[in-house]
Amino acid sequence: MLVTRNLKWKLILFYTWRNLLYYILLAIAVFLLHDYYQIVNLSIPFSTITALSAAIAIFLGFKNNNAYDRWWEARKIWGTLVNYSRVWEREVRILITSSNPDDQKELTAFRRKLVFRHIGFVNALRVYLRKPNGFMNKESELFEEENQYFEVKEYLDPKEYFTFYHKINPPNYLIDQQGDDLKSAYEKGWIAEFHLVRLEETLIEFNNIQGMCERIKNTPFIRQYSYFSRVFVFIHASLIPFAFVGDLHLAMIPISVAISFVFLALDLIGERTEDPFENRLEDVSMSALSTTIERDLKESLNESLIPGKIKPNDDGVLM
Repeated sequence: MLVTRNLKWKLILFYTWRNLLYYILLAIAVFLLHDYYQIVNLSIPFSTITALSAAIAIFLGFKNNNAYDRWWEARKIWGTLVNYSRVWEREVRILITSSNPDDQKELTAFRRKLVFRHIGFVNALRVYLRKPNGFMNKESELFEEENQYFEVKEYLDPKEYFTFYHKINPPNYLIDQQGDDLKSAYEKGWIAEFHLVRLEETLIEFNNIQGMCERIKNTPFIRQYSYFSRVFVFIHASLIPFAFVGDLHLAMIPISVAISFVFLALDLIGERTEDPFENRLEDVSMSALSTTIERDLKESLNESLIPGKIKPNDDGVLM
């Protein structure tokens, strides 16, 4: 997620240079044909661009609003995960108890196992969501080393990790394991029946959170909007030089490029916001949120090794 107020131009140009090059070359070609070769019938009525600009602005506004809604929903879902993770640690610590002094050491290890497995679930969910759906973009390749299931290894015992790693849906497997352990604790008398129900309700919330994330991940934004917005922006940019060349002449080149860039930027904002789990710069900052959860839960357990807070990189990107 980009967190700086001012974007670096190297990032902007990385995604727009091909389009900008087309806009510049087209504007120069139209100017030369009109002013040097005296092909005066190149001009088109300015009202044509005015009407087209208004229609595209409305279209892009609708697309961007819906794309942002998807991104914001994803961020709220992960905010809910942060909250319920803290609830889970507190419930495990308070609701799982035993009056037998001989059980205390085993009980402490059991609580720690449940909390650490949940940290593993959070990191597994992050990796699971960032895995590509049948394709690998360049940005996914760039961050792929930072999103592997081996990061979950330290939170699970070796046998469980081996089974986890070979599952089709690893995060869901960890939730199932949590349920099995709660059942075992209930049979040992460590959990009262109504406490078991409460803990199970929290696990259900984790299932719901994963399901909501999968819904966004596996349901693409309506492709008609993405496709036609690109087509409309291209047509608009291609017509602008013809509308301005008759009145502005040489000044038409920078003006037409600037106007085309504005519509291009609006289109790209929506396109890159619509999918918040694609391992790109505009992702929801799941790595930072996973670390926040880990820090909070380990602190509550009085663990000594607590990770530091993730900071944005030099480009202002918080992953």
